Amino acid sequence: MKRLPKSSSPGKTASKVASRDLPVRELTDLDAFYALGGLTRAVRVAGRVRRKKTPEASADELRIRAATPRKAANGVEWLPVPGWELPWLWAGFSTRKGGVSRAYCADDAPGEMNLGFTTADDRAAVEANRRLLAEAVTGDSVTPVTVVRQFHSNLVVLAGSGEAARERPRKADGIFTREHGFLIGVQVADCIPVLVVDRRKKIVAAIHAGWRGTVQRIVESSIGQMQMEFGCRPSDLIAAIGPGIGPCCYAVGEEVVSEFNSQFAYADSLFHEVYDEEPVRLRYPMLFLTQRAPGHSPIGPQIHLDLVEANRRQLVAAGLKAKAIQVVGGCTMCQPELFFSHRGSRGHAGRMMAVVGIRGTGKRS
Repeated sequence: MKRLPKSSSPGKTASKVASRDLPVRELTDLDAFYALGGLTRAVRVAGRVRRKKTPEASADELRIRAATPRKAANGVEWLPVPGWELPWLWAGFSTRKGGVSRAYCADDAPGEMNLGFTTADDRAAVEANRRLLAEAVTGDSVTPVTVVRQFHSNLVVLAGSGEAARERPRKADGIFTREHGFLIGVQVADCIPVLVVDRRKKIVAAIHAGWRGTVQRIVESSIGQMQMEFGCRPSDLIAAIGPGIGPCCYAVGEEVVSEFNSQFAYADSLFHEVYDEEPVRLRYPMLFLTQRAPGHSPIGPQIHLDLVEANRRQLVAAGLKAKAIQVVGGCTMCQPELFFSHRGSRGHAGRMMAVVGIRGTGKRS
């Protein structure tokens, strides 16, 4: 019997040795087993994860088309979902334009639509903004807006009509309902907002998907909850992905790449190597040369994550048809005049909101 090397973690060492000594056929079978769950086995060489070379792209090639907002009578500019003109449905994504908040704009600028109770803003202003958004989307400023306390999880909760009356929202990153007369929503300032609607059963969901929630499959979890609770069929679902930080701007570290590679067989297709396109660097590249050995200089490509595509792939994996998924568009970092961006403002940012709801009138099918 082969003796295992000494280690302070015998179980872990045994696992490594066992994996190393497996025949190629058994490793192939193991990879096929992982693939059933959308996973991939990391291959380690000299203690580092080996992955496919990430394709190169420019920021312009990856840039998401600019969003065009609709201006409501009360001055709020928001983004409806094209093709979602269902008579029983309310849905849309807010921007920073309109509203009464003064926390994140210049002194001589008009008020803005911060919808989050941030430490920098006045609570009364945020409450007024939420009423303005409700009026813009539903036509009535007293329509309740129900949200959750987000913490980058895959937790999803079912909301009832009395949810807005809670003293504190429940902790979750996804919320769904089949009750009418109120909006449910999630707050974003770079993370990806996703709305899902069951056209036949009239059930709606709002999802907050940052990179951590995406790795934890928050979108798939939300649709799974809709299926378990109400028997929703993926073929009846439509979805909209709202404005968030685009692949043109979302540079991430190797730890994020590793997390995605550990969970998704298609992870390599979500990343691109993007070179710095600052005008000064492009015009005067010699100014930025260093004497460090090749491969050790901090100057070079950054790894960018396409978080929009990652969540679109989850919608497809959950059973939605590709043509049933709308990407509303807009990068929060590329369009600072239209959106709040947590990364673009170094943390000093308001919050936008993605909302969806069922109108309070009309019979259910």
